Amino acid sequence: MFPALYAIIDASPADSLKSILSFGEKLAGGGVRLMQLRAKRATARQQFDMSQALVGLIGGSRTLRDLKIMVNDRPDIAAITGAAGVHVGQEDLPVEEARKVCASPLWVGVSTHNLEQVRAADHTSADYVALGPIFGTVTKENPDPVVGLDFLRAARKLTRKPLVAIGGITVQSAGDVYRAGADSVAVISDLRDAADPARRASEYLQIARDATAVRG
Repeated sequence: MFPALYAIIDASPADSLKSILSFGEKLAGGGVRLMQLRAKRATARQQFDMSQALVGLIGGSRTLRDLKIMVNDRPDIAAITGAAGVHVGQEDLPVEEARKVCASPLWVGVSTHNLEQVRAADHTSADYVALGPIFGTVTKENPDPVVGLDFLRAARKLTRKPLVAIGGITVQSAGDVYRAGADSVAVISDLRDAADPARRASEYLQIARDATAVRG
């Protein structure tokens, strides 16, 4: 089953490896089993070091062997560091080009922002399709237009691939997102800014269980 919570660690070059690793450990402690390292402003070396540190969480724990660390944009860094795969956007490498570097069983995920892109993604080897922003978000400098829950419902009819909803999702709105057809919700701010990230993560996972039970 695809992980119901997709935690995105939005790292900056100023963040220490210790702080990134500590945050990852807290998320894993709350039950998160899918994380993405997103470090848009970091150098290739910094991204390598960050990814390697997070991947090290898995090797150091018997209980986290099912934890998947994804790398944003960089299939080369994902493959070199032993990450679970890469996530690409519409302006990054095409899915099949990323797949040449991150061959199965590594994952390749792709972002989409309209139904045409969802249809196109369905015909690729992408392991999952992310779509959004579902709600308004402040974590991107130039966000795409908000698509809303109706878009998510329409996208659900177009593909059987796992759908990851992203953009402004909180514990207050997550239930509606799951019920609209999302297999997973990607969360940045609501985990990063929580006083207790592990507890917040566990809240999302409980919401997912409740929503899945209702959805049947």
